[in-house]
Amino acid sequence: MKTKAILILTALTLLVGGKSFAQMDDCQLNLSLFVEPAKAKNYEAALPYYEKLIKDCPNYNLATYQYAEKMFKHFIDKGDKSKIQDLIQSYKLRLENFPKKTKEGSVLQDIAKLKYENGIGTKQEQFDAFDEAFTKHEEDFTSPKALYAYFSLAVDLYDEGKKDIQEVFDLYDAVTEKIEKEENSLAERLTKYMDKQDAGNDLSSKEKRYMSAYENNLKAYGQVKGSVNGKLGILADCPNLIPLYEKDFENKKDDVNWLKRAAGRLSAKECDTPLFFKLVQQLHTLEPSAKSAYYLGQLADQDGNTSKAMEYYNEAADLETEPAAKVKIFRKIADNFRKKGSYSQARTYYRKVLEIKPSDGRSYLHIASMYAKSANNCGTTPFEKRAINWKAAEMADKAARVDASVASTARSAASSYRQRAPSKQDIFSEGMGGKTVTFSCWVGGSVRVPNL
Repeated sequence: MKTKAILILTALTLLVGGKSFAQMDDCQLNLSLFVEPAKAKNYEAALPYYEKLIKDCPNYNLATYQYAEKMFKHFIDKGDKSKIQDLIQSYKLRLENFPKKTKEGSVLQDIAKLKYENGIGTKQEQFDAFDEAFTKHEEDFTSPKALYAYFSLAVDLYDEGKKDIQEVFDLYDAVTEKIEKEENSLAERLTKYMDKQDAGNDLSSKEKRYMSAYENNLKAYGQVKGSVNGKLGILADCPNLIPLYEKDFENKKDDVNWLKRAAGRLSAKECDTPLFFKLVQQLHTLEPSAKSAYYLGQLADQDGNTSKAMEYYNEAADLETEPAAKVKIFRKIADNFRKKGSYSQARTYYRKVLEIKPSDGRSYLHIASMYAKSANNCGTTPFEKRAINWKAAEMADKAARVDASVASTARSAASSYRQRAPSKQDIFSEGMGGKTVTFSCWVGGSVRVPNL
């Protein structure tokens, strides 16, 4: 212990530029005695000085709370649950003493998550803690685990008869929208680096780290989105939705917002019920809009009237201003063109989807599939025709990287496309290694043949 003390004192002497301890004020001394062992993860030695700091110098230095968070998390991970309240207190003290350097939403989120993970308080109290963080500072509420816990508690409270089902649906919409907003932001940044790679440019080590972080975070959000949908489960299935909305229709038929929500849920689940037609017609009568035009397009689709459906979908796209709703419309139009074999037009609308929602892996997958299916029309030689599969694989790779929900499928598709592309023997015999194949068909663009 004497040796450790001597080392710490030596370090402190260097830290303060050779000043004697008599020249140091108590706050500076205690901060140094706390930070040095904390940096070395010797938290037992650091703890007494933290206690002195928060008592006598709570607003002296932000490092007090930065290292306190690491220290208390260490103790908690080692099984000392008594430190949970100390960690919560350190979060609150940081917010109180360094408000300009602390995001209140992040603090509230972290406290709520800590209470949830350690079973502190009732489910209602835990939910209220998340709700305060989300409603006050949604922009700072970015933890995938916290988003799932927030929604999961709402479903649990509904199961206990303490929440209305409409509240659960509304929160589902809000949480899903938040997840997709974060996914889109990450995918947009990731796509810039992918495009740089596709253009044959090397990434710096810093760019590679960013790229890896974006992919990992996208994977986390994708997993949480799946968990949120799983938690909602049968609550939002047609057998529950139809009687719920049938029961309320007469009382709510003049409530435009209710009609929009009800029609939206039945549409999303593709519920086959006359109620959907009643809802859409009533909504279109009260407030003709992009949404009502979209729903009329769906009805025309169901009747097999594709041309009429396209008219409504295009009308809806022109009227719609909400990005998430516009994505749905563009996807419908793209799907209709794809099913008719109008691949170029379909790609135009899938690209419109990706402009708004860069994390939409399914659009990349559909484009990849259309490329692969166009092999016979995109080349004059067997080699050129099969080379289109490299282009398809590029699209599938992008799908896997921006959208965790389709990553497994996309990787399998990319592998399948590459197997259909020219083999090493084909490349050698044709003398094409490292050369570029340009496509003059609707696909356009080019691919570089792998070097042998």
